[in-house]
Amino acid sequence: MSFSPNSHSSSGVEAGKGPSLEAVAPAQPLIVYRDVGKYFDSRMVLQGINLEIFAGETLVILGRSGSGKTVMTSMLVGLLAPDEGTIEVAGQDLAQLESDEDWRELRLKTGYLFQGSALYDSMSVGENVAFPMEQHTPWTREEIAARVRDKLSQVGLEGALHLSPAELSGGMKRRAALARSLALDPHLIIYDEPTAGLDPITGDEIGSLIRRLQQTLGVTSIVVSHDLRLTEQVADRVALLFEGRIAFWGTFQEFRQSPSREARRFLHKDD
Repeated sequence: MSFSPNSHSSSGVEAGKGPSLEAVAPAQPLIVYRDVGKYFDSRMVLQGINLEIFAGETLVILGRSGSGKTVMTSMLVGLLAPDEGTIEVAGQDLAQLESDEDWRELRLKTGYLFQGSALYDSMSVGENVAFPMEQHTPWTREEIAARVRDKLSQVGLEGALHLSPAELSGGMKRRAALARSLALDPHLIIYDEPTAGLDPITGDEIGSLIRRLQQTLGVTSIVVSHDLRLTEQVADRVALLFEGRIAFWGTFQEFRQSPSREARRFLHKDD
């Protein structure tokens, strides 16, 4: 059996009622935030968020701790819902998705790299990568084993198949978690602080991997970070959050040259 990275027929995941991510052509808006607001009790976390994320691009969402970065991405998979405005994915308003079955296709076509890697300690690296396939596809044991080897190869961990997470360095854990997030051939990958806690050299390796996966697989990537080095390395565009609003939106070069006070503060260029 052959598999292409973004072929829906190869995914083993049956189409549900949710948005079809592969139906959006490159350079077209895949995700659209319109006047999105989010509150926790009376505290405003996001307000007036308007943003388009294009199919096949890498958007880095920058911001200080507590600026609402993770809240923005959590709403994309239904962990949170906006209190104001709408979010559309592939032309569908996410507010129309009411049940787990409605959310199924979008969630299974979204890879999520957690900041702490979130590997299962009781499983080997190979078993971690295989887990989503075993849970959500009809593939045979042989097919899963072949795909596990392929995903580990994509992240440069060919020799880690039988290792436990405890035997991995921080960078290797991040790569193993990324291999698991690739298990179902996602069209969208969300990276939550992918270089947090890593030394600069290892962080650069993770950045190179993010860029290469975008180029070779054609995935849309959203990177939540405060790492300017990583941002310069991977970003097609940058959105800077400040006090729940978008203070800047554009390329990294435009960000570096922006007269915006908040952009300059983030770049440590305050007068």
